[in-house]
Amino acid sequence: MEYIVEKIGMSRTISVPSKPVTLLRVLDAKVCEVNDGKALVAYSNGKTMNKAIEGQQKKYGLSSEYNRFVTLNVANTEAGDLDLAPLSEAKLVKTSFNTKGRGFTGAMKRWNFGGGPASHGHRFGRRTGSIGNAEWPGRVMKGRKMPGQYGNEKVTVKNEIISFDPENKILVVVGSVPGANGSLGRVKVAK
Repeated sequence: MEYIVEKIGMSRTISVPSKPVTLLRVLDAKVCEVNDGKALVAYSNGKTMNKAIEGQQKKYGLSSEYNRFVTLNVANTEAGDLDLAPLSEAKLVKTSFNTKGRGFTGAMKRWNFGGGPASHGHRFGRRTGSIGNAEWPGRVMKGRKMPGQYGNEKVTVKNEIISFDPENKILVVVGSVPGANGSLGRVKVAK
């Protein structure tokens, strides 16, 4: 079973020894139609909608707050509210979020390179250094660690569940989850 969640932030347990935990809020979602365990689910992400989404809302009889649609594996057998019962019984989940985007970064930040000496009389600094080969093959090999886009990629991690509050829809998992606070991601029940 999969759910759309929002990362609230991190905290820790008050038990001894304490454990770092991440708080995730399960978003309100409506199942529009179900086909072989896969379902079209509508949820709200707070952004404005376009004419195509307005048409989908009219088709499924949804209010204007549900402005995004996604296909998920769900426990529901028919349309209606999303069933949260599997989260109450789950022990392990896989959480998928986009990591924090850092834009175009240099090789030192992106790949943790050491850089050159910080003393006088050098011109190396924070540069990548030598990247190519000599006469043969005479090109830069694929996969070379160089400056470029860093972050903003989908990362999935496994987390153990400590608790789930069905009334407030707050899921507490052990450890960290990628992404910034307030970002949206998916949670899949693994065990």
